[in-house]
Amino acid sequence: MASERTGVYPGTFDPITSGHMEVVRRSLRLVDRLVIGPAINIGKGPLFSLEERMDIIKDDIADFSQADKDRIQVVPFEGLLIHFAREVGASVIIRGLRAVSDFEYEIQMANMNARMEPNVETIFLMASDRHQFIASSLVKDIARLGGDTSQFVSGKVFKRLKAKFGHS
Repeated sequence: MASERTGVYPGTFDPITSGHMEVVRRSLRLVDRLVIGPAINIGKGPLFSLEERMDIIKDDIADFSQADKDRIQVVPFEGLLIHFAREVGASVIIRGLRAVSDFEYEIQMANMNARMEPNVETIFLMASDRHQFIASSLVKDIARLGGDTSQFVSGKVFKRLKAKFGHS
């Protein structure tokens, strides 16, 4: 009998976007268990606290089927991704790519991780054309300036962004 394949999908998720959720859905086709890992990354100065980001992710997966929800865990991490992957028993790291510009950085990280832990593979999932341009930083900028972010995030995230920036 084959062992369970666990994948890690790391990110800041500040906030989680429709593009991130597409990667989550597609990842569930590739792994038996998916650990979504919001990074504790003080250097990026997140808009949402770690607790808020975890709640937002859990809210967004709440609409998934029970079978899919049972296969997802949301576990924050700090430090090296490869150490986190080992901790949760992952054999796969899943990274979403929006554009060629993402690839250069991501391939360097994948190669470093492979050198540190050859038994963990990195899989790149290209964003669909509907989501290639969506970045959390752009979503935050649009929301900060009073723009409509509803086409880039779920309704639940949209409400949180409006509340965060005080827009009605």
